Amino acid sequence: MEALTNWAGNYTYSAARLHRPGSIEELRELVVACRKLRVLGTRHSFNTIADTPEDLISLERLNRVVSLDPAGRTVTVEAGIRYGELSRWLHREGFALHNLASLPHISVAGACATATHGSGNRNGNLATAVTALTLVTADGELVTLTREADGDLLRGAVVGLGAVGVVARLTIEIMPAFMMRQDRYERLPFEQLEAHIDELMGLAYSVSIFTDWCNAERTDVLVKRRLENGAGDEVEAELFGARRAERPRHPIEGMPPDNLTDQHGDPGPWHERLPHFRLDATPSKGDELQSEYFVPRSRGAEAVRALRELGPQLAPQLYISEIRTIAADELWMSPCYRQDSLGLHFTWRKNWPAVRELLPLVEAKLAPLGARPHWGKLFNMAPAELQSRYERLGEFRALLDRFDPEGKLRNPFIEQYIFGA
Repeated sequence: MEALTNWAGNYTYSAARLHRPGSIEELRELVVACRKLRVLGTRHSFNTIADTPEDLISLERLNRVVSLDPAGRTVTVEAGIRYGELSRWLHREGFALHNLASLPHISVAGACATATHGSGNRNGNLATAVTALTLVTADGELVTLTREADGDLLRGAVVGLGAVGVVARLTIEIMPAFMMRQDRYERLPFEQLEAHIDELMGLAYSVSIFTDWCNAERTDVLVKRRLENGAGDEVEAELFGARRAERPRHPIEGMPPDNLTDQHGDPGPWHERLPHFRLDATPSKGDELQSEYFVPRSRGAEAVRALRELGPQLAPQLYISEIRTIAADELWMSPCYRQDSLGLHFTWRKNWPAVRELLPLVEAKLAPLGARPHWGKLFNMAPAELQSRYERLGEFRALLDRFDPEGKLRNPFIEQYIFGA
């Protein structure tokens, strides 16, 4: 197989073969034929979670909308469809998703499998909207789990880390389409960030705070308000000392704002305001590394204080850090399982030796808060420590044994962090 890298180019897959099935029947045949396999979405993971030395199956051709149920307010899609494409289709039909991640370029199945999220105190991660999941199990059987019939089993399988089965289709909750506006506030004083983190994150439907942990000149607040019945036309000129910006600004210093969604406060469709980046443009910087940790939202001020103490050490390798909130859920392997969470995201320079030395410092600072890392990003946490943060881990292992008793879908990442010590 010719060299294949992830989205950011920091990881080259080691698989011997790459398959791109165009139908679910073809997918089933491949799963049966392969001895060991892993599945690729849009290759946005930064670690080894999706790799295997044998067979990779890309879902990029399984990217269609299967059906829309307006009365039941659900949409069924093939696993490889990207959120940006699904969002545009839904909006034309008069519907919306409850939230979107920073990038609309990611696939639905891959994002749900790793509990990827947007922001908003009342918004669960993207996987919380899944009401049914159709899997190809290791023996090629097609199994559909539904919220009504399978309840807790579905909650165990949705954030499945690619190890329960190969996701073929998902059914997702939708809502009526809505309009939003996005406003950027700049130069938020650090003392205000620490003292008012709860109020800041609760300002609107979705809020993101960008900071480098050193310079208040680079600490911005993105406020994304849902517009209903004409409300939201007038907004504050100042929020906790941060002034409403007159011009757009890329989160990463020196990058042009051309690939950003509108920051001027102009009303627009939900799918053109919730992400930070446009579907038709290169997302973020591209040439980067990423990490993210989740802590209880109730301890947000402690987390801010702890990371500020590390600011001078982080700064040389940090492009920018983002703070978001995610509502608690009941998904077994979600970092937000039964915990309203604060997500602390780091976009690093592409210098893995230096970043690898910083991750233990970050994790040590956040350890007293019970931090859980994002499954698809870079972390240093020992397997035993990571496993201790997931009270349903034993049941998840049993679920993997049930659907994949021979471990066909397991790779070194799954063996190390789910089964290892």
